[in-house]
Amino acid sequence: MKKIFALLGVIIALTFTVILEDAANAAEPLYMKRINLATQLVNEMSQQSDAAAMASAIKDAKGIALFPHVTKAGFIFGAEDGQGLVLLRTPNGGWTGPSFVGISGASFGFQAGIESIGLLLVINNQKGLTAFTGGNSFKLGADVAIAAGPIGRSVGVGTNAPMKASIYSYSMTKGVFAGVSVGGSIINQNRDLNRAYWGTAISAQKALSKPAKNAKILPLIQALNSLLTQAK
Repeated sequence: MKKIFALLGVIIALTFTVILEDAANAAEPLYMKRINLATQLVNEMSQQSDAAAMASAIKDAKGIALFPHVTKAGFIFGAEDGQGLVLLRTPNGGWTGPSFVGISGASFGFQAGIESIGLLLVINNQKGLTAFTGGNSFKLGADVAIAAGPIGRSVGVGTNAPMKASIYSYSMTKGVFAGVSVGGSIINQNRDLNRAYWGTAISAQKALSKPAKNAKILPLIQALNSLLTQAK
């Protein structure tokens, strides 16, 4: 019974955080909030000492998923929740999308407190790409392999290098790169935000086939292209 109450407390804390966050930005379309926060995350990541390694991984990738604020909370039981978006790379180095997604998960272990992290997932290969464009939810680490992204001298993600995982993860907390486990987390399509952004009901696959040239997404595209200039 105590464990159940502890889990309920975590869920209430996450829900309350999301409600306050959305109420503070009620005048701004929710999809624009996701885009603006994603742009801010990319700009912050670009300033880190290991940004070149991450940029190199993105340069040769199929695409990325950005989650500006993944709220992790727990006391014995843990839970996480976050909203983000996906953009794909084109063969000529351009971008397509976005498609909006959410991430959620639960874990059990010795943990306490609440923190928010910024999460960037690098989609390395076709299996990772299929997971994001399939239109269904999928579990990181089970349906598709995920590993911490290479940093420093361990880039090793050039076009001739074998990919160790379908997805690489990079995260930031308190303004610095930090390791975080997201294995077991579930990625879901956010059809409501896709409809709001594109003006019609649209599948993730179709949304991610459209060029990312809308004025609403351009600040994020510019931030990503600026980050890519650091690629080794």
